Amino acid sequence: MPVVTTARVATPHASRYLQQLCRHWSHRFVVEHTPDAGEVALPAGPLTLTAEPDTLVLRLSVADAEEVARVQGVVAELLDRFAFREGPLEYDWRVDG
Repeated sequence: MPVVTTARVATPHASRYLQQLCRHWSHRFVVEHTPDAGEVALPAGPLTLTAEPDTLVLRLSVADAEEVARVQGVVAELLDRFAFREGPLEYDWRVDG
């Protein structure tokens, strides 16, 4: 059973970062996105992104429980590179369910 985790990341640039993440990964993975929502078919499991006015919601479903922390770190590291002007963002990953 996959482990599903969600992080709500406070940022006024949620839509911009969502689109940057999706464009970045579209060269390697299957990606679908609009300015407000996206999904990336990562090898470990799908990442769903939702842009709210001041929050980027990241929902990650990872098949292998031992991979959860690693994949969360990959997502956070890439997002922090795009958000370098804001400094490191805060990720409060919570297990769904």
